[in-house]
Amino acid sequence: MSTVPPGADVDLLYTDVEEALRASVRSVLSRKLSAPQVAALYDGAEADPGLWRTLSAEVGLAGLLVPEDLGGAGATAREAAVVLEELGAAVAPVPFLTSSVVAVTALLAAGARDLAAEVADGTIAALATPLPATTIAPTVTAAADGRLTGEIRSVAGALGAGVLLVPATGADGPRLYAVPADRARIAPVVSLDMSRPIADLTFAGAEGTLLAEGDAARDAVERALETGAALLASEQVGVAQWCLDATVEYLKVRKQFGRVVGGFQAVKHRLADVFVRVESARAAARYAAATLAEQDPDSSVAAALAQAYCSDTAVLAAEEAVQLHGGIGMTWEHPAHLYLKRAKADQIAYGTAAAHHARLAGLVDLPA
Repeated sequence: MSTVPPGADVDLLYTDVEEALRASVRSVLSRKLSAPQVAALYDGAEADPGLWRTLSAEVGLAGLLVPEDLGGAGATAREAAVVLEELGAAVAPVPFLTSSVVAVTALLAAGARDLAAEVADGTIAALATPLPATTIAPTVTAAADGRLTGEIRSVAGALGAGVLLVPATGADGPRLYAVPADRARIAPVVSLDMSRPIADLTFAGAEGTLLAEGDAARDAVERALETGAALLASEQVGVAQWCLDATVEYLKVRKQFGRVVGGFQAVKHRLADVFVRVESARAAARYAAATLAEQDPDSSVAAALAQAYCSDTAVLAAEEAVQLHGGIGMTWEHPAHLYLKRAKADQIAYGTAAAHHARLAGLVDLPA
């Protein structure tokens, strides 16, 4: 019997393929997205669907995790994590996490290969679970004929989706249905982070296609939510890294009392603390993605650990960015507030840090 613990030989370094993917995503974002465009979302503007079409066409993000025989790229969670770092660094308003990661994971786990192929071909899907999304607790009921009735509040990715993956309760237990989005009433909700909008869904006898039932349905949803939590950590690293880099660059040139602000010892200490937290968060996020990619037995522990640590790190980095930018950091024109909003929204999206600490304790047999 091997004495090597799970995950002991996981490589956390970025590969050449991952760095090439990062460069491609960054190139598209630099050409197609700017901070003022994201800020305009809070004034009622709609996200440009052309950005997602470009990312899908030029980089293949829509089907990144879809197997090659279904028309996807056949990539792993490691590549998806690199993409999320870049999307986080740009607070990009695209459905990669909700459609290409969470929904695709649910579809593949449920054996819905045809629908996964449609997502790879451009259909946007969303798993209809309320935020914070942590466990399967359906608020929709399925009649004997498969018609769905009920309401799901605060669903991320539903706006703009073509198909909704709806967990429901049937007479014999949990089920998972695919429902065309036009069969549900979708009501937008004003949220803290308008770059990842949420909506309330109402089903009134909507017809759906049964994808899985019983334990298979429950497992598909839980696997999707755990994957979402694990890879959201990489987005949080991207948010935190941008905040740190932008703050360091600003403090190199900002002067106060005739001195560069970055030269003050107290400021250096704060930046050093953020740097240590960001690098530690990167290690945790990379470990979560790598164990997920390798189907390592430690992946559940890694996901809980990454989310417990990275969510608070992103918020810390964003708060420090706002404060250390001084007066300009408080203005609408400066993008720091966009990153703080994304960090705060991400902090609860797939479970709070406290919830993941509690889950982690159970996974490693710590007493309550």
